[in-house]
Amino acid sequence: MSEESTHEALRLHKVAVIGSGSWGTAVTSLLGPRCDLIEIWSHEPSVADGINSTHHNPVQLPDFELPKQTHATCSLAEAAQQTSAALLVVPSAFLRATCARLAPHLAPDVPVLVLTKGVERQTGCLMADVAAQELGHPERIAVLSGPNHAEEISHGTISAAVVAANDEKVGTFFQRLLVCPAFRVYVTDDVCGVEVCAAVKNVMAIACGIASALGAGDNTLAALMTRGLAEMSRIASSLGADPITCMGLAGMGDLIVTCTSRHSRNRTFGQAFVNGESLADYQARTSMVVEGAEAAASVLQLAQERDVQVPITQAVYDLLYNEMPLSEAIDALLGRQPTEEFYGMERT
Repeated sequence: MSEESTHEALRLHKVAVIGSGSWGTAVTSLLGPRCDLIEIWSHEPSVADGINSTHHNPVQLPDFELPKQTHATCSLAEAAQQTSAALLVVPSAFLRATCARLAPHLAPDVPVLVLTKGVERQTGCLMADVAAQELGHPERIAVLSGPNHAEEISHGTISAAVVAANDEKVGTFFQRLLVCPAFRVYVTDDVCGVEVCAAVKNVMAIACGIASALGAGDNTLAALMTRGLAEMSRIASSLGADPITCMGLAGMGDLIVTCTSRHSRNRTFGQAFVNGESLADYQARTSMVVEGAEAAASVLQLAQERDVQVPITQAVYDLLYNEMPLSEAIDALLGRQPTEEFYGMERT
């Protein structure tokens, strides 16, 4: 596809955004120029009421004014009615249940874009697989990922992302829906690779937040990020994805921003954890879900099932769920014998 064709006009009557968190709120800024109606579904009546009365989300990004054609609802049936596309932006732990409730109301030909990042516990399913299993018609499912903090998207900061879809037409559809001069959208068919990147980078951000709070220098953080990239690539390779995907926007791009930014809830949680704040307290204080905490468990399970070594993920899991002292987690990482840099990856 040429650069010019990605900017061809795409005008839709209605797009449904399923989820009113920070990303669900921010993505309306990208949809505004292309939609007559943006129907955003919220689990919380107070959030829906706030959006409808003020065009501001009272909980997430409260200073951001949503497009005037945005309407909020607590009814999935209303959100799905006569929509031309659906964007799923709910926390990973709630994606399956939300899709199951949405399925009876969503027409079978409506393309679906998954913005949720993670791996489902117990099943080990990636988010696109969860959506496909519950909504049916997997050929219509695409995913989007990249270095995209909601705070900056809502302000129109120049950003980029990648849309992955098995069906090229679906990927191109969402590329045309979201691309604009300030939001560069690229396409790929490596759905698995993009999803692995999206899940693992959140775990690494927690590790970097912990290291930062302990006074780690730039060298240490760079080492954590790079070895985290290796874990990401080994998992992707074990699932048949292309490890080179991990070098792109969904991998290295998102890893950099999530591990270094003050906007990163995963990084700031890691810092808060060192200072004695629990996961539950942090999420209650910020009204945000720390996806990396969920991913630490599900990614570790996925890696163990495939005999993939993920020492940083293991350390984060042990800290969060096994109450391992920080000193022991650090010793476990530093006590490992370094081997070949790119072991465990299929390379051409």
